[in-house]
Amino acid sequence: MRYWLGAGVLALSGCGGDLIAPDSLFETPGAEAFYNQIADVCGHLSVGNQPLNYLINVSDDNVYFLDETSKLYFGRIDRSTYATDLNGFYPTGTNTAALNCIFEQLDQSPPS
Repeated sequence: MRYWLGAGVLALSGCGGDLIAPDSLFETPGAEAFYNQIADVCGHLSVGNQPLNYLINVSDDNVYFLDETSKLYFGRIDRSTYATDLNGFYPTGTNTAALNCIFEQLDQSPPS
């Protein structure tokens, strides 16, 4: 009985797939440098109703943005998916300038 209970707990702890990247993805030096680059160059542009520098440096409600941005940086999602995901989560219709700036920074970043 204990074996099955332990196996069940272990199996359940692995559930969740790619819904949210593990902390190690969005807290690595490469990703942190990419966030800083976005904040420095694109920080005045907004996703949703929040400037990027606020989402990166101040907001406590930024996990989705950081998670999606780390996935983009590490090549786990492509630009189209990133744009679709952010536009769906921040549906203001005014994200294009910020997204273009983020993509420009991605082009200038060293390979991850």
